[in-house]
Amino acid sequence: MTTKPATANTRDSVYGAANLAEVADTGEHVVPDLPQEPVIEATDLNVYYGDFHAVHDVNLAFGRGEITALIGPSGCGKSTVLRCLNRMNDLVIGARVTGAVTYHGQNVYGPKVDPIEVRRRIGMVFQKPNPFPKSIYDNIAYGPRVTGMKVDNMDDLVEEALHSAALWDEVKDKLKQSAYGLSGGQQQRLCIARTVATRPDVILMDEPCSSLDPIATSRIEDLMLEMRKDYALIVVTHNMQQAARVSDRTAFFTARPDETTGNRTGLLVEYNLTNRIFSNPDDSRTEAYISGRFG
Repeated sequence: MTTKPATANTRDSVYGAANLAEVADTGEHVVPDLPQEPVIEATDLNVYYGDFHAVHDVNLAFGRGEITALIGPSGCGKSTVLRCLNRMNDLVIGARVTGAVTYHGQNVYGPKVDPIEVRRRIGMVFQKPNPFPKSIYDNIAYGPRVTGMKVDNMDDLVEEALHSAALWDEVKDKLKQSAYGLSGGQQQRLCIARTVATRPDVILMDEPCSSLDPIATSRIEDLMLEMRKDYALIVVTHNMQQAARVSDRTAFFTARPDETTGNRTGLLVEYNLTNRIFSNPDDSRTEAYISGRFG
């Protein structure tokens, strides 16, 4: 399968009436071979930090209602690619992006595009829970307030966001208490609720369970599967089992060392349905990584 984003003609041939009928008739979560009408597409994406070429020619398409896992060894550019999707790399001195990242067909790096609005629509959950030093309520309300969202009733929005993150029943009686009083897993779900409160279309997650215990990790994974109905989720993970459990598609990255400098440039090796990546990958490098022979 090519790593280039699907063209309209390709999509039409893949998502025929029978496939769509299967989804409608069975109610099962059926994933087509290629993302249908991608929400985000990266085309010939290259990332540089000064003279260092961090990521080379990445082509990916991400669909709504799907979870995509980005996997690969450390230093292969997974998180760099993730941060490019909502322009978080703009905050890194010397970072430069070439190629295109389009959101519903619009290049998010266009000269008239507001990066703050990009990050509202393409939200992000980080590796470690990072609640604000505020109450639980104010953590959720912060985003809508600072972005000037029109909210009819903030109380209702806070409750809705906490329900979305499966946290409402645990915190409904202590909304005015500090978010720092929550457990690690609860704090991460609070951060997810904070992201959801700005009503994004896409949620990026950079190793969201790496600092959590197995029980909290299971809660977050269950939450991802529930949220899949409403968002495109893109998740960086080093946990192969997690990628296999929750994702619909998997992109495997590796790193190519420069013989002169030793710097490692990230490369996209293979992008496919998760069950194919884990059962019958096209590239021997993918099989070697998944089987634990390297990385």
